[in-house]
Amino acid sequence: MNALEARNVSKVFPGVRALDCVDFTAESGKIHCIIGENGAGKSTLIKCLTGVYVPEYGTILINEEDASQNASLFKRVAYVPQEIGLFNYLTVAENLFIPYDRSGINGAIDQKKLNKLAQPILNKFQLKVDPSSYVKDISVSEQQLLQVARAVSNKDFDVLLLDEPTTSLTISDTEILFDIIREIKTEGKAIIYISHKIEELWELGDEVTVLRNGKKVAHSNLDEIDTDWIISHMTGQMIDQNKVYFPEKISDEVLLDVQNLYGERFRDISFQVKRGEILGFCGLVGAGRSELMQAIFGYLPIYSGTVIFNGVELKQGDTHESVKKGLLYLPDDRKSQGILPVMTVRENITISVLDQLKSLLFVSKRIDIELAEEMIDRYDIRTSSIEQQIQFLSGGNQQKAIISRAMCTTPQLLIFDEPTKGIDVGTKAMIYQIMKDLVDLTNISIILISSEMDEVLRCANRVVTLYEGRKIKEFGKQAKKEDVLTAMLGLAG
Repeated sequence: MNALEARNVSKVFPGVRALDCVDFTAESGKIHCIIGENGAGKSTLIKCLTGVYVPEYGTILINEEDASQNASLFKRVAYVPQEIGLFNYLTVAENLFIPYDRSGINGAIDQKKLNKLAQPILNKFQLKVDPSSYVKDISVSEQQLLQVARAVSNKDFDVLLLDEPTTSLTISDTEILFDIIREIKTEGKAIIYISHKIEELWELGDEVTVLRNGKKVAHSNLDEIDTDWIISHMTGQMIDQNKVYFPEKISDEVLLDVQNLYGERFRDISFQVKRGEILGFCGLVGAGRSELMQAIFGYLPIYSGTVIFNGVELKQGDTHESVKKGLLYLPDDRKSQGILPVMTVRENITISVLDQLKSLLFVSKRIDIELAEEMIDRYDIRTSSIEQQIQFLSGGNQQKAIISRAMCTTPQLLIFDEPTKGIDVGTKAMIYQIMKDLVDLTNISIILISSEMDEVLRCANRVVTLYEGRKIKEFGKQAKKEDVLTAMLGLAG
């Protein structure tokens, strides 16, 4: 039985046809994967399947009933969005059961009752958290699992729709989630699974639909196809998955020298970055990679140790000095820490040099526009206009705009924290090439933090592994994947 079906669905926005006559079926007891590049129409299709958008044409059927005639049918679709949508200042239990029954005295929340109801759900997801803890105090990986738990535990559903659910999960938490998804499948539920991690498709899926430019371009059972088939249909071209992006020339000059650094989430870290190289950092979630780089940048405190940049010791806790000297940190959370969502693409790019442009008085507006247009052209940012709000760009184009903003300041060292998080395979290759070109053509250096080991091994000249805040081992560019993984698990000395 088809638990959910989209027939000839089209969705039009001003100036763009986001979905063009898309057919899609989710069958009970099967996992149907959806994949496509950023901007392919996945998000629009999701919003149509969950009732957020009403398509201009076509029909959405849930349990073979027309949802346009009965909107309550969308309640049968449990949806887990990519972005975490929990309430930080409510407890774990309260988040699980929103909206909850206010059965306490004078309508107060019966916290003990909620905690008792929450515990078996937390046990099922192997979440070792106190149900009375505030969500803000648990890890991002735990929040991601909690969000899935809320979706599948809070209502009777026939379809489970998961959008990039493993983005923030540890390896062990990913396995927990996969086991739960497989269990839900055996219960006869239909599952729609969206991921940019192509290898996950074969771990879970039965079939896959590929979207490109708002159209359904391919569909197949997963046991009949391979990775090349997926990539060629996603991009319309073949992409070499083994291509490496190492910078060609590395200077002997040490640009960054970190010695015996201690902080809240890391201890006794020493390493160097040479001018003209990409240095990769690998580690599991919670290894301290981001915290280490944020401390070097000046955002988090350093307890002891030294950071020498371009021959001068950096003042601790001073991000403005870091930027002024040419050291920039590009955060992993584009939406909340990277872009200014309601501002235009132009404003997002040129805001880093706004003071200099203002000092030019009457010519500043013209130069502002010319600079934005130059960066948009240089980094191939796909936008309808330089005045389009950046929140409406795909994740890959947002990332390229953030890189453009950084390059306006003529940096010497860029720290990329998960630069391809949530980005499709085609755009990933573009980001890799941009990083390589930045180093080769401008002689800057890059520190690359990534949870994707293949990404680091394809781009970095050297790789540093961290485990629980300690540096475990450093590898050259001929590193073997299994050796790096062993070090990431803290098993190499």
